[in-house]
Amino acid sequence: MKHQIKKTHVMLLIFSFFILPCLLNAQQSELTDEEKARANNPLANIKGVNIQHYYRPHLNLTEGGMANTTWFRGIMPTGRILWRASLPLETRHLNNSATNFSSSGIGDLDVMAAYLAVMTPKLTFGIGPAATFDTASDDALGSGKNTLGVAAIVFAVLSPQFQTGGLVIWRASIGGDENRDSTSVLAIQPFFIFQLGKGLYFRSVPIWVFDVKNNYHHVPLGLGIGKVIKIKKVVYNFFVEAQPSILVKGPGQPTFQFYAALNMQF
Repeated sequence: MKHQIKKTHVMLLIFSFFILPCLLNAQQSELTDEEKARANNPLANIKGVNIQHYYRPHLNLTEGGMANTTWFRGIMPTGRILWRASLPLETRHLNNSATNFSSSGIGDLDVMAAYLAVMTPKLTFGIGPAATFDTASDDALGSGKNTLGVAAIVFAVLSPQFQTGGLVIWRASIGGDENRDSTSVLAIQPFFIFQLGKGLYFRSVPIWVFDVKNNYHHVPLGLGIGKVIKIKKVVYNFFVEAQPSILVKGPGQPTFQFYAALNMQF
């Protein structure tokens, strides 16, 4: 399993460097302003598949620690309910004078269902339950807990050039391994998208994570660039974003991470 997961990370890098240029050179269809904005809207009422990767070369208070996470996400609308299921492939390394540890495998399954209370071309708002399930293949790759909470999302198209919004999720543990620490996690994700033209855009979409139960947190800034293209009826959105943390507390929290993804809407 460990070798298979590591090969998956390598394949994703190969995909980024070789397949994406092929998409750029493919016969593209004209994008509307609505499609450009919708490509970054987490509440877009349309089927989607996302592949997102976080590379964390340094972890707080963890000498020789690093991590990789690749998220595979499916999005399916059913009327006014937007379902989102995400499963991570995790890799954790710790290599210092005292410990040489490496583990790779599946992390905790993440599921969210948002009721789209507002659906207009300029504003979307959704709210609903959010949960994680203890599916990690190794203790080091998950929390050991099942959690349940609530999520609220807003996305606003202020102009054809600028879109903004935010996602707030709170979850608390409701069961799982009794020997693992309980959790109460608040995640806040602001969205800032500035369109440059021809599908190219600047972005800042970090996730600020606060474990209020254990008093851990990391608050990164984000600065990235992305490109939206349309081939036939599929909209492809790929981007890279550097995210240095300006506030960090607790061992294992990322002090810097590099975020890259390919999101597809059908």
